[in-house]
Amino acid sequence: MISFLQKIGSVLYQIWFYILVAIPILMFLPLLVVLSASEKWYPQFFWVARNIWANFILYGMCCIPIIKREEKLVKGKSYMLVANHTSMLDIMMMLKASPNPFVFVGKKELVKIPLFGFFYKRVCILVDRGDTKSRTAVYRRAQKRLNQGLSICIFPEGGVPDEHIVLDSFKDGAFKMAIAHKIPVVPMTFYNNKARLPFTITKGRPGVSRVKVHHFFNTENLDEAHKASLREEVRAIILSELTISANK
Repeated sequence: MISFLQKIGSVLYQIWFYILVAIPILMFLPLLVVLSASEKWYPQFFWVARNIWANFILYGMCCIPIIKREEKLVKGKSYMLVANHTSMLDIMMMLKASPNPFVFVGKKELVKIPLFGFFYKRVCILVDRGDTKSRTAVYRRAQKRLNQGLSICIFPEGGVPDEHIVLDSFKDGAFKMAIAHKIPVVPMTFYNNKARLPFTITKGRPGVSRVKVHHFFNTENLDEAHKASLREEVRAIILSELTISANK
């Protein structure tokens, strides 16, 4: 009986998440439409997303963000932001972790989410991982955004792994792009977003959401031949943190 009630509570908790996602969008709809209409207004759109939308959702879900930084982002500098991916909360936590405006590179399937998908399509770089032309176009669009002084965010697992997988293998895209554009890679570990809001609808609970921003990886002296080693070094740091956290 207790288990059944817990599952019902988790389902309601997950539904509450999508309500919280929608409320600020509806409240600020005219402003968001205007700010998302032109790339030059993206920093203002990002400010609203980070300081209003993300806070509204995280605190509304009682998922209190705690961010530990080994190194701080420099204002006005571009970075490649990468983290493990386990939850829809990862989007809000990434917004909280980076004061520097960035653009998500994400799968086109999220466009299907009502209301959220409308703005996601307008402000993110979408990729169809099964389409070579789409993957190539990502690099061109990313270069344009970097030239505008923005950062790029990619979840290098390439999707959300099965719940029993601690950390899936990483795809090359983020690291290839960081080396090509000579921007630092910023690894982040999201410790417990999976426990807060997993993709299993009968699970989830409020609590602290912890993030660690690790020391950055400089790519100034790297070339294409270093792509695999950079990818594995970054993955090893995040995996080590997740393993240590799980064993505490």
